[in-house]
Amino acid sequence: MVFADPGEALARARALLDADPDPLHASVAHQVIGIWQRDFGDLRLALHHLRRARDLAARADSADREADVLATLGVALVHAGRTRQGLAAFERGVARGGGHTRARVLYRRAYVWWVLGRHREALEDVRKAVPVLRQAEDVIWTARALTLRATVHLALGAVERAEADFTAAEALWDTTGQEHDKADAVESRGLAAFRSGDVPVALRLLDEAEERYARLGTPTFMLNIRRCEVLMAAGLAPEALAEADAAIKKLDGIGGQSTRKAELLLAAARAARLAGDPHTAIARAALAVRLFAGQRRTWWETHARLVLIGARHAAGRGSGRLVADAAAVAEKLASFGAPAAPEASLLAGRIALGLGWTADAERHLAVAARSRRGGPPLARMTGWAAQALRARAAGSARGVLEACRRGLDVLDDHRMTLGASELRARATEQGAELAALAQRASLVSGGPRRLLVWSERWRATVLSTAPTRPPADPELLSGMTAFREIASRAEAARMEGRPVVALEREQRRLEREIRSRTLHMRGEAPGGGDRFDVGRLLERLGDEVRLVELAVLDGRVQVLLCGQGRVRRFEAGLLAEAETEAEHVQAGLRRLAHPGAEARLPVVEAAGRRLEELLLGPAAAQLGSGPVVVVPPGRLHRVPWALLPSLRERVLSVSPSAGSWLRAGETAPPPDGCHVLVRGPGLATGGAEVPELAGRYGCATVLEDGEARVPRVLEELDGAALAHIAAHGTFRADSPLFSSLRMADGPIVVHDFERLDRSPYRIILSCCDTARLASVGADELLGLVTALLPLGTAGVVACSAPVNDAAVVPLMLALHKGLDAGLSLAEALRDARSALPGDALHQATGWAFSAFGAA
Repeated sequence: MVFADPGEALARARALLDADPDPLHASVAHQVIGIWQRDFGDLRLALHHLRRARDLAARADSADREADVLATLGVALVHAGRTRQGLAAFERGVARGGGHTRARVLYRRAYVWWVLGRHREALEDVRKAVPVLRQAEDVIWTARALTLRATVHLALGAVERAEADFTAAEALWDTTGQEHDKADAVESRGLAAFRSGDVPVALRLLDEAEERYARLGTPTFMLNIRRCEVLMAAGLAPEALAEADAAIKKLDGIGGQSTRKAELLLAAARAARLAGDPHTAIARAALAVRLFAGQRRTWWETHARLVLIGARHAAGRGSGRLVADAAAVAEKLASFGAPAAPEASLLAGRIALGLGWTADAERHLAVAARSRRGGPPLARMTGWAAQALRARAAGSARGVLEACRRGLDVLDDHRMTLGASELRARATEQGAELAALAQRASLVSGGPRRLLVWSERWRATVLSTAPTRPPADPELLSGMTAFREIASRAEAARMEGRPVVALEREQRRLEREIRSRTLHMRGEAPGGGDRFDVGRLLERLGDEVRLVELAVLDGRVQVLLCGQGRVRRFEAGLLAEAETEAEHVQAGLRRLAHPGAEARLPVVEAAGRRLEELLLGPAAAQLGSGPVVVVPPGRLHRVPWALLPSLRERVLSVSPSAGSWLRAGETAPPPDGCHVLVRGPGLATGGAEVPELAGRYGCATVLEDGEARVPRVLEELDGAALAHIAAHGTFRADSPLFSSLRMADGPIVVHDFERLDRSPYRIILSCCDTARLASVGADELLGLVTALLPLGTAGVVACSAPVNDAAVVPLMLALHKGLDAGLSLAEALRDARSALPGDALHQATGWAFSAFGAA
């Protein structure tokens, strides 16, 4: 009953003890209370009750009763970090139990083997237990054993076997009343989805598990912490912060465990730091430190102190006391063998550098730099960051560039273990400091060419390879799934003070296998192994085309003008001022999308002139007369570049990176690709351009009304030469890979496009917000456009602002007229703008659309 109705089980056990039962029944009652405390309460109380249950079972002279209690006690001892004692309890339990009871003991020992990372032993014990449990028709324990076996298979990367066992276990759970076990199974599947890189499915399953726990009234705070982990990994730190804060409020309302509250506060502090809210991070971390200290949980307290110091530094604080605090935390973390120790030493060195304490900084950075030689990837990257800061303090630009190169190489390898493009994009945040250090060093010592190379090194890296598709390489998928599972469990074990040697050994083995597989995958992925080559770029540009790459150093825009065989650098304005002006422009375009706002046109045009001064500066006069490619940083992706006076009448295209533009230009159109026209529901004009285009392209596939359903649309888009989609676009700033286009049966999202074998060679998205992107990580962009570029799309026309549906129709018809004449998307869009009526509504509509890529 303890996993069917935990509250009722606890009440009955206590009532039974109040009735002064015989030793046998008292043993059962104490065991139930011990299980409840172990899983929902205080582990120390659990051990007290379980030892009492063991002693009473011995007094009752029941070998099976004693064996069963010994198994429960063994699990609790291992969770308390007393592995030797726990395994000894299992040895006695296996020896004392017989038949059915012995099978239950073996199942629980298998669970402990899994906790310790000893998978072969776990599978061996489950192999022995399952037939006996099935023969005894013990549905509950058979389902538990299958769930455990699935989890072990997942840790080993055997995804199909895991899914089969999860499915079989769930079928058994459906025949029982074990509601807590059912909820736990759903939560386990959510964790499995997360380890496989499927964040949406993970979140859905965790939500379902929460609903099940809520019906039981059992605590869900560990689930909340897990979901915060998923949200932060997906780049959704604000949502993670909200999740943690809501859980804390709920826990306070029921007078719940202070241990869980401290852990939730730590999760909230980490989320607040990632969300760029250091003051909230300080408040949450400070309270977590006080709670952990009161609970005498030194390991947790030290980690909370690290978050607190980092948040104070992020808030602009710097003092000798902060250096000393960071150094003390680093020393204590090192004594624990915690992977975060180098991060603390790096923080101490960084604060010391800010104070000008070069000797102290060198001492702390030297300690942090040791981690560059071994350990997990992010620890090695931390070490290279420390080494780069040491070189900068010593005045060695060459040393800075070498350390940055080595650190970003390590992070590249780590990113490739992440299957989802959003997770890979988010991981680049870890390398932002290294990339910035290298850019500053190259500006000082290497000139414009080297600055261009380093600007490209860490820009739009997600677009350099297609997103991982599990069927393409099942062995890599299995390896990555196992790696993520093991790495997560190792960290959880460290946080709980449990042994991690076996887990770390397994993690290192999987890292080696994954690295080998990812090196092969890079070779097979289109452009995946390319390093940016300035010479190749200049050769492609020739004498007529100019590529303008905007780099940002210390808040100021640096313009790298490429063309005519050279790279020149110009200094423009402040990025913050440009961002503010771009927001004003977006607001103006939104107003101009409605009739009657003509008076706003001069204001928007004036803002365009100011944007040109801030973003191009003196480079605007050096653009020549030919086509221009603009490569902006992620934070400027919403600038309507066609509004800038020097770009207004030009053939103009935009690209997330120079490397992406080169790859797009090398993409060949499909030899037998067709034209696909899609018309979604709810458009003000009904997608009026689609019928006329259908008449123009006699052989085009037209999907509208009930035929414009997501499966059919994806089927037709795959490998198309040209796709025109007239459908309402929705941009999701909170979760950019759920940005969508509305189809007849619901939204088609970025995740759907990533399933295509080859996206259309050219694609035109004719409605609002289709070109809006989220800037995440170091300089990554996520959204509809960037999902298409690595999948075979060489050119996209899309819109970055709300537009007037009626005004879009003539623009689209003129655009297709230019394509019929053999023009590129950028050329056709330039001509289409000039063909529009000269009123404010149509002008604003033309400015809102951009051509991306090189087709």
